[in-house]
Amino acid sequence: MGRMTFQEFSMKNKIKVEFALSQALKELSSPNDLLAAMNYSLQAGGKRLRPLLLFATLKGFNKEMELGLPVATAIEMIHTYSLIHDDLPSMDNDDLRRGKPTNHKVYGEALAILAGDALLTYSFQVMAEMQHSAITDEMKIRLIRELAIASGPEGMVGGQVADMQGENQELRLEEMEYIHTRKTGKLLSFSVVAGAILSNATPEQYLNLKKFSEHLGLAFQIRDDILDIEGTEAEIGKPVGSDQGNMKSTYPSVLTLDGAKQKLSEHIHFAKQHLYDCQIMHDYLEEICELIATRTH
Repeated sequence: MGRMTFQEFSMKNKIKVEFALSQALKELSSPNDLLAAMNYSLQAGGKRLRPLLLFATLKGFNKEMELGLPVATAIEMIHTYSLIHDDLPSMDNDDLRRGKPTNHKVYGEALAILAGDALLTYSFQVMAEMQHSAITDEMKIRLIRELAIASGPEGMVGGQVADMQGENQELRLEEMEYIHTRKTGKLLSFSVVAGAILSNATPEQYLNLKKFSEHLGLAFQIRDDILDIEGTEAEIGKPVGSDQGNMKSTYPSVLTLDGAKQKLSEHIHFAKQHLYDCQIMHDYLEEICELIATRTH
């Protein structure tokens, strides 16, 4: 059998993750309303970019995808919890997510908050219960620790707070990079780092993949800011111009639109350089770079 195209690889893994997410909820003994709210946002679609990064990293080391499936499931749970909470009236106050009404619009604010809380905590249970002959206890602890750092006060949550505090201010580029390295980049970076941990990467490979993922995370956010100006609601699944409405500094507002596009190109270039230095099978990871640089949603 020949090599899968990137589209085939992406679709195969997306199907696997979405099935794993639905199965994970079926194992819970919880109130039906809570499970419905959790499932509503988990199954709302999306790019499943973070699991794709994990699986592409594993593929780079010629490892089987099943090795990373529980970690991919946990990552999507945390990402989804963050989106549910981001959309709340007290945060970004969004009515649409991925073209559908946001969780609190369907289930109410209280249940939306609790659904997010449940996804966050359940993700660590999923990680703790991983069963695979190639995953040692030391690996498991390291993965749980890295995910906690990526999603907690030094990572995503810290970035969200800094982002809120930066509203109605003209931020410098360095301040914006501080925010987005944490708010968006840390969880993206963990997806790659987790693949490296599961693959027993050498220290040099680990470092290069970490740097690769950090540049990729910033590139992702820059493209997001560009789409907030150039995208359409039909494509991105939420109202355009929401950053301007929330008085947030963005890469186009700080660097101009052309400057933001140049900065995006630079981060993609540096990401690829670190990827090449890893000396692994990098085809799928390189294609993800192109996907992030040119995505329309």
